[in-house]
Amino acid sequence: MLQEEEIKQVKEQLIKQIELTFQEDKKSSAINQINTLNSEQLEKFLVENKIIKSKSPGHGIENPQCIFCSIISEEINSYKIDENKQAIAILEINPISKAHILILPREHNSNLKKIPKQAFALAKKISERIKSKLKPKEVKISPSCVMNHCILNVLPIYKNENLNSERYQAPPEELLEMQKILEKKSKPKIKTEKKSKPQIISKEETQKLWLPKRLP
Repeated sequence: MLQEEEIKQVKEQLIKQIELTFQEDKKSSAINQINTLNSEQLEKFLVENKIIKSKSPGHGIENPQCIFCSIISEEINSYKIDENKQAIAILEINPISKAHILILPREHNSNLKKIPKQAFALAKKISERIKSKLKPKEVKISPSCVMNHCILNVLPIYKNENLNSERYQAPPEELLEMQKILEKKSKPKIKTEKKSKPQIISKEETQKLWLPKRLP
């Protein structure tokens, strides 16, 4: 059974996806439908849409395919910033401050002590990038666990923000701008032209060539 805080966060994620992907005339009814779902109905909805998986009929829910796992497997779209072998970095779509980043370990894990070192390394790397590009007062890295998936919050502090501060719904324009500023730039591949071998003309072929008797 999903906890109250998990229900809130899942609904926020789903509503954001609706706003990004649904046609304008269908957004309002879809959002109302999500908001009216109770815990049991929400879990059923998540199972039917393959966001989480059911163990077996009447035996509850398992979370190997939680919303974060769906983002990692690219079943749900996200604003990816960077990645390494054990984690990916995405923009929080309901951030506390501008450029609030989530580091998602690729492996589903509910133990904060088992967050991989490479996830912390990616968080530190992104933190330095935020400091360089956006100049906040500081950037805090804080672990949390949602839907039994432990993650890292990379939170830029511009005033006195913390993880309990009020969130806001980031417009797509802001998210795209932050993605453009912070995403890892891939190095362009330099094409090397193959040098063509000089054509060797045989003596017999030379004799067949027509040459003018005199040059102008």
